[in-house]
Amino acid sequence: MKALAWLRTSSGRALVPLAIVVLIGCVFHQNGAFFEWSTHRAMLREISVLGILACGMTLVIVAGGIDLSVGSVMAVAAVSVSLATMPLGLGGGTAAALVVVLGTTLGLVSGALIARFRVQPFIVTLAMMVFARGLAKLLAGGKKVTNYVALPDGSSTTVDLPALFRAIDSKVLGDHVSVVTLIFAGSLLVTWLVLARLTAGRYLYAVGGSYEAARLSGVPVGRTLVLAYALCGAFAAVAGICQAAQETHGDPETGAGYELDAIAMVVLGGTSLAGGRGGVGLTLVGALTLGMLQKILSLNAFSTEARLMLTGGILVFAVLFQRPWQSQQ
Repeated sequence: MKALAWLRTSSGRALVPLAIVVLIGCVFHQNGAFFEWSTHRAMLREISVLGILACGMTLVIVAGGIDLSVGSVMAVAAVSVSLATMPLGLGGGTAAALVVVLGTTLGLVSGALIARFRVQPFIVTLAMMVFARGLAKLLAGGKKVTNYVALPDGSSTTVDLPALFRAIDSKVLGDHVSVVTLIFAGSLLVTWLVLARLTAGRYLYAVGGSYEAARLSGVPVGRTLVLAYALCGAFAAVAGICQAAQETHGDPETGAGYELDAIAMVVLGGTSLAGGRGGVGLTLVGALTLGMLQKILSLNAFSTEARLMLTGGILVFAVLFQRPWQSQQ
């Protein structure tokens, strides 16, 4: 009975799919490769950028919204930080701060339109997705921004990669942990603090639970929504900086479809798309489940097509598994 009661909790529902994926990995371990730390270190590095996006998406979904623009905002950030640090020569700290402000501003615009004019989040963020992608291509001139820099006299030269890029793409703790994974961990901590320790977090849950009830209770609904989307934009900017550092360039096409992966991580963990229920701990479980599944399929040499289909099928299974328990709450 205690086990059944545990399964009815959000943590129980989220951890069962993860446990199943771990069991699959133990069976199909590819000559022990699944049991090596290097495999899991690589997996954590691979999911970190998406996980940072998922942190921002968690805040928005808890508030009853959705943000389809995070992949495009991430592309704007990747291009902007590359432009600022390589052709323009700004310091890494200054460039990163400016890019985070830019991402926050784009998120703030989406939140303001949703809160002020009560337009559906799907429509607003779809429009922002298109706008931000166009902005990324405009800033980049339709090409990747690399350390191959054109000079005013028409010649060109190669500049060193920014120290910021080298730092983010490095490993620490005896080369056992990637720095980008630590940035992901920091993003999880910030999201947890917002949701669990700040008044703003209680407001986010209230708005997601019932917009009208929250408004009648005196919750500043408009400011709460703007905050959620602004923070989501900030996280997308951080993800873009990390992506640029890992790829060593700013690609205006990067991040296409990443919004779907971020949403999948949030939902796979058990956070409700209806809003008002969930948390960043569940998002972490969803990220680990999806990342570990992808790594197992990669280790066993599944084709890209097969990996996509299997991942989609398991995502549907995980969501269907959670429905009976959700209906009883």
